[in-house]
Amino acid sequence: MMQTIDGTATWVAVGEAGAVGCIHRERDRFVVEMYGRRTGGGAYPDLETAKRAVHAALGPLASRPEFRAH
Repeated sequence: MMQTIDGTATWVAVGEAGAVGCIHRERDRFVVEMYGRRTGGGAYPDLETAKRAVHAALGPLASRPEFRAH
């Protein structure tokens, strides 16, 4: 299912231990914020790239988090 994204939006990344970060849409980019970490953030051109960045920031053995739109 394809999702159309207009305006601003937020997706919370939920892993095995609870919420681990979020992605905020800001006009033409998606900004990643990792909770409790100084690294792993940044801005990305599309939602899928931002989701991959969140997953990568969790470490090599981490399961991919679920992303919940808010």
